[in-house]
Amino acid sequence: MTVTVGPQVVADTRASLRILETSHPPVFYLPRRDVRTAFLRPRPGRTHCEWKGTASYWDVVVGDIVVVRAAWSYEQPLGPYEALRDHLAFYPSAARCTVDGEVVTAQKGDFYGGWITHEIEGPFKGGPGTWGW
Repeated sequence: MTVTVGPQVVADTRASLRILETSHPPVFYLPRRDVRTAFLRPRPGRTHCEWKGTASYWDVVVGDIVVVRAAWSYEQPLGPYEALRDHLAFYPSAARCTVDGEVVTAQKGDFYGGWITHEIEGPFKGGPGTWGW
């Protein structure tokens, strides 16, 4: 899988972690070792997930292109999600993401970062009227 911003491949891996949550398409967490971290800039602000812990956010900067809050990570994930340490997830609405060469469709809404490919079927949370599911 790859993550591209403008002309630059920011991440390229075959070792991602696939996380599934209720009413969500999968979110892929890419190992930091497979991310070109020189393109990342820490973003102020944090959010908290009761299961995974506190999320940190990252801008992606490629030349004059700045994609605000394009990625997130759990620097100190909670117990069952310890495997997410040293991984980053990218919003496919903020970057061109591919899985086995297929361009991913972004999950609707600005809160979720699910990656939708041809074999993934909804309905999914995120669009208008779905927050109460």
